[in-house]
Formats: sequence, structure tokens, C-alpha cells
Amino acid sequence: MSLMAQLKQWDGKSADAIGSIYRSACDTAGFEDELISLLQREDCQSGASWCLKAWLEQNHSADQAQSDAILGSLPQLEDWQSKLHVLQCLPYLKVSAKTKSTVENFLRQHLSAENKFVRAWCYNGWFELACDYPEYHQQVQQFFDMAMRDEAASVKARIRKLQKKGFSS
Repeated sequence: MSLMAQLKQWDGKSADAIGSIYRSACDTAGFEDELISLLQREDCQSGASWCLKAWLEQNHSADQAQSDAILGSLPQLEDWQSKLHVLQCLPYLKVSAKTKSTVENFLRQHLSAENKFVRAWCYNGWFELACDYPEYHQQVQQFFDMAMRDEAASVKARIRKLQKKGFSS
């Protein structure tokens, strides 16, 4: 069965099932490029983004063209899980001048998302953007200051970790 068919059949909940899909396909040639293209399909986004995050976390790296394609898919992501997974991929990706405004717009739009995990990882995304582009330091610090007054405890915990790291990465 193709990767797309497997991802379409995944119930969106079972970690065992998506882990099995990942393990069965992760060593095939072009795996990451197929995942990147499947980010464009709403019926595959959640599973494709989960697998892409797992692939990056396994010490694989995306080249600039792949990073641009992943980041270029941000406006097409529909469900909160896909958004969260791609936000969690940001530390592994290179935000180019070509994708900087797309990333900025996505982060700005989702900083007030209903889902607190998406919000927490948006703050992380702002941090990553500021590490690569120092012109964002002041703005990100202002976001952090506001969040430390108003956000959920889990979001504040993420921000405290980021503040300890500082903007030099």
C-alpha cells in the first residue's frame, strides 16, 4: 500500500499506527520529499506532518529547497495537529529570505490560536525566527512579556525555556 493510502487510512489518533507507518516507509528513497508533497493534501496532512517531524528528529536534515517547500505549505495546513507538527519542525528547518514572510504571517496568525499547544509552539517559532533574523529580537521579547502575563501555564513554561536559551543559537 502506498504511503499516501496509509496516511489517508490513519485515524489521526493512534500513535502506534502512525509510528508503524513511519517505520515501514522511512528508509525508502524520496520518503521526505513524498511527505512534503503530502502536506498539500488535507486528507494526509496530519500523518505526513507527524512523519516529517519524526524524520527530522531522527537526525535527518532538510536541504534549503525542502525547507522552503515545508515552510511554503504553512498557509495550506488545516488541522491543529498539522500546524503543531510543522511548528515543532521549525528548529530543524532553515528559514530563507524567500519563506520569511510566510513564516512570519503564519506565526502572527496563530499566536492567538485556540489550541494552547499551537500557541506555545508559535512562541517557539518566533524565537527560532529571531535567532536567524535579529531584527525580530525586540518584537519577540515583547510577545514573551505579554504572554508571561496572560498565557496558560504550559505556554509560559515553553517561553521560560526559550528565555533561558537566549537568542544566540
